[in-house]
Amino acid sequence: MDRRAFLAMAALAAAGRAVVRGMQLHLSCGALGIAASQRQAIDLASKHGFDAVDADGKFLGSLSDGELSDLLGFVKSKSVAWAMAGLPVDFRRDEAAFATGMAAFPAYVRGVQRAGVRMVTTYVLPMSNGYTYLANFKLHTTRLREVARVLNDAGMRLGVEYVAPKTLWAAQRYPFVHTMAEMRELLGEVNQPNTGIVLDSWHWYHAGDQPSDIQALRAADLVSVDLNDAPTGVAKDQMVDGKRELPAATGVIDVKSFLGALQKIGFQGPVRAEPFNDAVRHMAADDAAEAAHSALTKAFAAG
Repeated sequence: MDRRAFLAMAALAAAGRAVVRGMQLHLSCGALGIAASQRQAIDLASKHGFDAVDADGKFLGSLSDGELSDLLGFVKSKSVAWAMAGLPVDFRRDEAAFATGMAAFPAYVRGVQRAGVRMVTTYVLPMSNGYTYLANFKLHTTRLREVARVLNDAGMRLGVEYVAPKTLWAAQRYPFVHTMAEMRELLGEVNQPNTGIVLDSWHWYHAGDQPSDIQALRAADLVSVDLNDAPTGVAKDQMVDGKRELPAATGVIDVKSFLGALQKIGFQGPVRAEPFNDAVRHMAADDAAEAAHSALTKAFAAG
């Protein structure tokens, strides 16, 4: 390791949980295959030097005022912030399922809002057997607009991720949104001020998106970032979504350009590792959390 690289790594180690280049290191236990309660996740995040952790929306909504106060005191004592909660509304199926989800959604939003959570995220499937592109676009526009309005009334943001591997969008009859440009069109039609993109380096790579596409965004156009790498020895069009690598593990994805573009636009949100990797899934919780933190800091040092 040369002197410059050594000093960069030493600075990161000394920073502890300090935000790296304005971005937050985010521990997502579910993305690593770690089975953890909310308190266990917070403790793991603190122990391994993360800035933020996933919020379990259903759990937070079930707490009494006293229980929530106790939990928030624990969060503060661990110097960890909330990253985001997941979207519980099923907007991809029939109207009945969507209506049921929307009926329960305001209560869910109140539960995470009172805990101080400010973001909810989801993803769009890139294919359909039942809807053409245009029909699916209209469906998603209408439903995501309803979701975004409820969140906006609560002062919260909605992040939506595009999913890009060809093995997914070509798996059914009608391809759907699977590039950054298409996601920007979709969110433009949703036309709500609190929406933004969940940007994953894995999907960015598979979509053929470039650093210039990121630099064309404002920081406010992004809600959160996922950082992953791709396996070696597999053709890009044959890669499957559930077999990724930790950030900066292989160098297949240009993490330096990806993070550099985010830095240029001033993004300051959470960044997590989401490798869906079998080896990581089989690690002990502490080992998986440490592997994710090490990979993220390595990626930032490379950038």
